[in-house]
Amino acid sequence: MGPRKLLIDAGMRLLEEEGPEALNARRLAAQIGASTMAVYTHFGGMAGLHEALMREAFVRFGDYLQQVPRTDDPITDLLALGLAYREYALTNPQCYRFMFGITGPGAAPSIGHDLTAEGTPTIMPEVNAAYEQLVAVVRRAMAAGRIRPDEPATVAGQFWSMIHGYVVLETAGVFGREGHGVIQVLAPHAINLLVGLGDQREAVEQSALGVAPTPDLAPPPAKAVRSRAARRGRRARP
Repeated sequence: MGPRKLLIDAGMRLLEEEGPEALNARRLAAQIGASTMAVYTHFGGMAGLHEALMREAFVRFGDYLQQVPRTDDPITDLLALGLAYREYALTNPQCYRFMFGITGPGAAPSIGHDLTAEGTPTIMPEVNAAYEQLVAVVRRAMAAGRIRPDEPATVAGQFWSMIHGYVVLETAGVFGREGHGVIQVLAPHAINLLVGLGDQREAVEQSALGVAPTPDLAPPPAKAVRSRAARRGRRARP
């Protein structure tokens, strides 16, 4: 494994252990037994390394979402992707902060552009590839007649806005630490959004049974996720 990959791996570890603000050339170089010059040689400086870490973070995120089984019901799949999104964010809270710029000044690159004009959320193909998984399921829902035909990328943006906003509030403790907000806030929000987009409430509720027939089958609450992270030797912070 070359120095570039070693630095990226070290950066991802440090990112999750201590947060985006802990990333600096001296510490990362020390992690792989090199001088700070290695950061400049392989990335042109910290800005280039931040960009590489952002790409790697979204590749891992996209791989995680890709593991969600797809079914014949696109609404079930939309809801399942949302729950997987939440679980990833709670399991990797510092990485999630970095991915979406919820950091101190200069601790993460600015990568976004206008989704409503460009059809994609960012200038990075790795980010757009992860987002396309959501867009693809939205297209299926439209083709199946479950929601009204519209621009798939912007409709997907509605779902993304919903789950991202929920996750940020949950990690801040607004919905407690036991996961009750999934049943009392997130699920009703998702159902109301889908009904507003043209689906029938009864049909959405039936599709939801394919994701979590009972509250006990909802993704692990934040408290349990943090315990699992601790067993891996990482300290997960909201």
